[in-house]
Amino acid sequence: MTVLEDRIEMAEGSRELTLDVMFDCLEKMPIPEGTKVEIVGGNIFMSPQRQTHFEITFHILQQLYGSYTIKRLASDVRIDFPGDLNGFACDVVALAARSVKDGKGRWRYQDIEFVAEVISKGTAANDYGPKKLAYAEAGVPVYLIVDPYQGRCHVYTQPKDSDYATVTKIPFGDDVDLTDTVVGLTLKTDEFPRD
Repeated sequence: MTVLEDRIEMAEGSRELTLDVMFDCLEKMPIPEGTKVEIVGGNIFMSPQRQTHFEITFHILQQLYGSYTIKRLASDVRIDFPGDLNGFACDVVALAARSVKDGKGRWRYQDIEFVAEVISKGTAANDYGPKKLAYAEAGVPVYLIVDPYQGRCHVYTQPKDSDYATVTKIPFGDDVDLTDTVVGLTLKTDEFPRD
């Protein structure tokens, strides 16, 4: 067998690189308990969950629960987004009442009304960069970044042309007013811990 024939045989036997293939491979790896795994632009990111991260996520979910049922909230579950190999495990997702899962049993990005990401040092560039752009391209109406290192929230609204037209910065302790958005409520930040 020639080198060319060997490479053709290898190519024919290989699977196309998709999010499903990548996540299948990840499921076979010994990933430590409590580690969040995401694929952003085809790159795999793993980050350990911290207590600060949990507390902020929990506070947000508690406040959303008044307006969203438990079946319309998600945290750290895979949702595929537009762009090249984007399989995110968003910290907090609030879904529209019309939401339905796709044929693979996953939530569809088209049904998302709100996403919140709590910054980790190792993955902050993703949340402020490619993930923000993917959320905008997906038409997510409200994207909230909670940054415990800065002690500040960034609220992105009005997705347009694969980015957000509006950003509002709010220090911890001040309310995040989302009453004029599809979310329709105010989030309290006074109990958000800082790192």
